[in-house]
Amino acid sequence: MGHWTFLTNHAHVLIYVARDPGARVREIADAVGITERTAHGILSDLVDDGYLRREKEGRRNRYECVEDLPMRHPIESDHAVGELLRALRG
Repeated sequence: MGHWTFLTNHAHVLIYVARDPGARVREIADAVGITERTAHGILSDLVDDGYLRREKEGRRNRYECVEDLPMRHPIESDHAVGELLRALRG
């Protein structure tokens, strides 16, 4: 098999967080196959653009997916991100 995937790292992070909202950045990075720094940047992107809500629980963060927002690419923008999450959440 080749080394490419159908989904971006942003999608992988979002799907992982949907499965485990209390996951640590290290766990997300390991699961997606990226560095912790990259995972942190992606989480910040998703929070800044409204796809995730971040809430502090003690020293940890807990995330909530905002499922009613449209997907970002024009080809997919007529679908909500929640549709993807429901299909792939597991």
